[in-house]
This record gives sequence, structure tokens and C-alpha cells, in this order.
Amino acid sequence: MQLQAFSFSMEQKKQNFVINRIESLKYAFIGAVYLIKTENAIKVHCVSTILLSLLGYFTNITRTEWMLQFLAIGLVISVEALNTSIEKIADFIQPDFDKKIGTIKDVSAGAVLFAGLFGAVIVAFIYIPKLMLFLSQ
Repeated sequence: MQLQAFSFSMEQKKQNFVINRIESLKYAFIGAVYLIKTENAIKVHCVSTILLSLLGYFTNITRTEWMLQFLAIGLVISVEALNTSIEKIADFIQPDFDKKIGTIKDVSAGAVLFAGLFGAVIVAFIYIPKLMLFLSQ
């Protein structure tokens, strides 16, 4: 009899785990929509994603190039989202100007800069040879 109670409890925990993961996804989508609606940098990244995807399609990039391109895009957008989160937290903690908060926000923005620069390097490695080939024809 006790074994049945234990197995019911485990089944209930499994179901709650799945339901909790689904709810977590719901909140993640809400956050993503918020970012797209409110953050200009995310809007620019989304437009860049569309343009790079079209460029990749028309230049017939390889599967590996697609993976690297989307890895770079995902990294840049993710770091941008984290930067936004850090800025929102910093503004909540200290709405007035504070030099330490300013440094935190600058470092966070610097992380976006690093991600963007390395993303640009990846894109350059993919498309400069294709551009050179096109220009030499």
C-alpha cells in the first residue's frame, strides 16, 4: 500500500515538473516579446537576422556556415537581452545617477560589444570569400 502512495507522489512530481517547464516557457516567450517590442537594439538584431538569413540563402552558404552564423546571432541577441536585464535591475536598485551603477552598465554594454565584434568576424569569414568570388567574375 505504501508503494502505491510513493509511486503516485512520484508521478505527481513528474507531472508538476512538466507543467512547470511549460509555464517557464510561457514566461520566456513573454520576455522575448517584451524585448522585441521595447528594445531598439533587439529590433536591429532581428532585422539583421532576417537580412543575414536572406543573404545566406542567396549565397548558398554551407550547413556549417549556417550553424556558425546562427550561433553568432544567438550569442549577440542573448548577450543583448542580458545587458537589458542588468540595466533594468541597476535602474531599479538606483534610479539616480551612481558612478558604480554606471560602471556596471558600461561593463554590461561592453559584453554586447565583444559579442557583436566577434559575431561580425564570423559573418566576415563567411561572406568576404563569397563577395571576392562574386567580384572576380
